[in-house]
This record gives sequence, structure tokens and C-alpha cells, in this order.
Amino acid sequence: MSEKNIVAQIVEQRKKDIEKRGFSFGVKIPEKRTRAIVPFMAEKGVILEVKRASPSKGDIAPDLNAGETAKKYRACGADAISCLTEENYFKGSLQDLIDVCNAVPDVAVLRKDFLIDEQEIEIAFRCGADAVLLIAGILELEKMLSMLKKCEELGIKALVEVRTQEDAERVLFAKRRYAETIVCGVNSRNLKDFSIDFLVPAMLKKKLGGDVIFESGITTADAAKKVGAMGFKGILLGEFAAKEPDKAGKFVQAFKSESENLYGRKIIELAEKVLSRSASGRPLVKICGLTQFSDVLLADKLGADFVGFIFATEFGRNVYGMKFNQFKNELKTIRAMKVAVITRPESVEAYAAAELVKQGVLDFIQIHGIPYEKCPDYLTEIPHFFAVTGKEKIENQIVSRLIAKGEARFLQDCRAHNYVLDGHLWLAGGVTPENVADLVKQFLPELVDVSSGIEDNEIGIKNEKKMKDFFTALSAN
Repeated sequence: MSEKNIVAQIVEQRKKDIEKRGFSFGVKIPEKRTRAIVPFMAEKGVILEVKRASPSKGDIAPDLNAGETAKKYRACGADAISCLTEENYFKGSLQDLIDVCNAVPDVAVLRKDFLIDEQEIEIAFRCGADAVLLIAGILELEKMLSMLKKCEELGIKALVEVRTQEDAERVLFAKRRYAETIVCGVNSRNLKDFSIDFLVPAMLKKKLGGDVIFESGITTADAAKKVGAMGFKGILLGEFAAKEPDKAGKFVQAFKSESENLYGRKIIELAEKVLSRSASGRPLVKICGLTQFSDVLLADKLGADFVGFIFATEFGRNVYGMKFNQFKNELKTIRAMKVAVITRPESVEAYAAAELVKQGVLDFIQIHGIPYEKCPDYLTEIPHFFAVTGKEKIENQIVSRLIAKGEARFLQDCRAHNYVLDGHLWLAGGVTPENVADLVKQFLPELVDVSSGIEDNEIGIKNEKKMKDFFTALSAN
């Protein structure tokens, strides 16, 4: 695909196809609906997708049999089935929709497409669909309201997909009239360039009222479990369900088995912090390696978003034990999120840090330099993020594994500043007041982490002037 807005290309081509072939795209549409309407996503559940291809991945399952795939999804416990009917970029068709609806009369079916007209909803209804996808980003408000009215008249649902705050505002307006028709979904995929950001659904979940479907990007059961932990009502699984439909049950079970918990609530809180900071134009700031409360107070006063404490006895900045206990109770006055950095997951310090997170004294564990696969469950099940380390560069495959596991954010610590620029960069390694402005200009990070760069000779003791200079340099960037 070119760098041109992909969704705009799809809609432009769709209009041309409709002009030439009509809203049925040459498929023989039933004159009337024969299938009973099945409630769409009335309870928490998983939507599995009949999907042949996509603009970002190319062919996924080009030879799938839509009806048979739907039956496999039902056997895996799918609560609804999404059927892509867009022809040019996803290689779907309305015939696929008809076949799916005929194959699973007892499972709710969603027509997923880039719908732009009320007549397309009528056709979906006649084919047997119980819901249609409406993408807020491609519909003017009046058109979206008119299409929602059509859904209401037919007695089917509209999964209204948003990606931005502006989208969310328009959907909230529409919900005043069509609350019983709308099911809200947030796409983690940016339809302009098809990039993924797992935090976007988390950013908008509360704004939309809580009952939200998480769409796109999930490729492992671990990631599906994390979505469940954030309290989403549903999850839509596309590519990986279509590739291996017989194994989709793992995703279904992982999501349904996980209820909203501390990890999920903190990720939602983090997402809202990222969203609010993005409006300021300044990256998030983490001041790490703090050892005395006066430095914590100064960091908080200057606007740090995170303050970090080392819980690893092999390091000079370690505060585990008496040093941390001296100011532990004072941390409740600090607005910044409080992070414990651990390097040995089975150490006494790591267990202590985890307990402090559970107690609410700390907000997150930073799992530093430890591969995901070697990290025990007790750490990945509480609020955390990983820090990937590398002397010369950060390895692509390590980053890819973390993303696949549903790790929305992770720190890249590299003094050579050879980062993987795939997503939203949290940057660390050799950051100083003198170079931070250039690093921000070069890498456009979402977060910068500084520790020794604002110290003099005494490890763990921050220099007040250097800390102030650091924030000044960021503000002037």
C-alpha cells in the first residue's frame, strides 16, 4: 500500500464499484430475510472473524470456506461472527455473508465493511446479518444518524467503531437517540496507515461508557487475557482466528476467563495519562533511580509523570529496605506514577515490590532486562511494563514478541540510541539535559527516562539544577 490514507482509498474505490455494480456488487440478494434475529453482544464475549485478506497482511486465508469457518468458530465458543464483505482489499463478498448466516442460524453475525449508505444495511439485513459495522471516521454525523435509524427500524445492532476523541464525541451524541441500537467499539488499528496501538481502546473506554468492544491487533491468547483484564465487554479477533480457526478457542477462553483487575485498571489509567500528555506536545518524563524523598518531591513539582525506585540490591541506587521505608508513607502525596524497577524476578526485592503495587503504594513494576518468557506469572499479572536493554541496539525480535504478548508499552534502554522505531517509543539510555532536546527531535519519543544524566558524582543523588535544566530543555523543544 502507498503512504496515502488507506481507508480513503478503500472508500473511494467502493463508491466507484457501487456506481458500476450497485449495492449488491453483483451478488444475488435474498428478497426477504428468513433468519431470526440473534442478539448481538448482549453479554461479554468474543467475535471471531471470517477474513480472507487485509491491506496490511495481504492474503491471510484466501481459500477459506466462509460457512465451514463459521461452524468452526461456533464450536470454539464464539459469541458472534464477523464476516468481511469488502472485495478489493479484504477479498470478502456478500455471498460469504449469506453463507455464514445460513451456516450458524443460532450465532449473531456482523457484516463488517466500509458501509456508506442505508441501502447497504437493508441488504445486510436481508442476507441475515444481526449487526453492521459503522465506522465513525468515514461517516458524517447526519449520515451516521440516518444509518442508525435504519438499523433501529430493522431491529438490528450497529457496531459503531471509533478511533479518536472526535469520533467518540459524535458517537456519544448519537447514543442520546440510539442507545439501544449502538454497540461501541474502538479499533486499535489506525485505518489511515494500519498501524496498531493497544492503548487507544483503553484511552477511550471510560469516555464511551465502559461497555466497549476491543477491535483488532490481538495475535496471542496472552494479549486477549490482557484485554479481559481491562474490563472490555468484548473482543474482535481477525487475522489469527482466520488463519487457524480450530485453535481460536484458546483466544475465547483467555478473554472470557479474565475479569477486570488491578493490572487492567492501571493500564487504563496509563492510557489516559498518555492521552492527556499528547495534547501538551511534551513527552512523558520518568525520573528514575531516586534515593531520597527531597528529589522525589522536586521531580513531582517539575512535572514528572513517573518516579522510579530501584529494587535490586546489586545496584548503587537500590532503595529496597530501610531507605524506601523511610519515605514510603509520604509517597501518597506524589502525583507522579510510582515505579519499582526489578532485575531478578525471584528475588526478595522483586516480591516486596510486587506487594507494594498490590497495596497501592506503587503503581507499576518495571521488569528490567528480563525476557517475557522468563518472567513468572506473579509479575505479569500485576501492573507492569518491560524494559528492553541493549548495549549497541535493541533487537527487533524482542520488541515484536512483547507486542504480540499484548505489552502496550515498554522501555527501550540503549546508550547507543539504536532503538526499534515500531510504535510509541519509550526512550532511555545516556539521556542528559544537554542531549534530551536533540533526542526528542530525532526520535519523537512518547516518554523519556533519565537517571544518571541528572546526577553529579554521588550515585542516586540528583542535582537540582540539572533536573530543572532537563525540564527546561524539554519545554523549549
